[in-house]
Amino acid sequence: MYKMVKIEDTIRIPPHLFSEDIQKVIENMVHKTFEGTYRKGHGVIVVTDKVEPIGEGVIIHGDGAMYQKVRFDALVFMPMLQEVVDGIVCEVVEFGAFCHIGPIDALVHMSQIMNDFIEVDIDNERLVGKENKRALTVGSTVRARIVAVSMNELSPRESKIGLTMRQPALGAHEWIEEDRKEKEQPKKEGKKKKKGKK
Repeated sequence: MYKMVKIEDTIRIPPHLFSEDIQKVIENMVHKTFEGTYRKGHGVIVVTDKVEPIGEGVIIHGDGAMYQKVRFDALVFMPMLQEVVDGIVCEVVEFGAFCHIGPIDALVHMSQIMNDFIEVDIDNERLVGKENKRALTVGSTVRARIVAVSMNELSPRESKIGLTMRQPALGAHEWIEEDRKEKEQPKKEGKKKKKGKK
């Protein structure tokens, strides 16, 4: 789930940047320091904005750099158990498919893709259902439910997120649309039969 949060922290500004526009330096240092990192209680910081220095910076003896307290808005992403997310298949492997869900990749294991046996075609980067012939390829857009979350605080991109697409209204977007059309078709045919009886 994405959300906006306010964060206060301290950044280190090296001495060679003192002669530059301090506001721009502070903004750049906040972007470099925090974007792409994991913040406990918030999630992965995707973007920082509205950076404000708090008070005067402090120079510590023997270091030479300035330590500046800052406050900023951050767009964060925190995957939540049972959350339904949209993603894009970015890699097909022997045991399933990896999908981009925001700034993190998540795994849909083969057993969680569809209610069918799956044939893996690594050369063409495809997973194909044996009976229904539905295919999942790199670039397919999908809707899935998060069923496992193990965040790596030091390297958020290495976090382990598990997905399932075996529940109703989940799967590749084209499958969801096909299923919806199939469900609507009998209703229309039923209405025609009722009209014929009158």
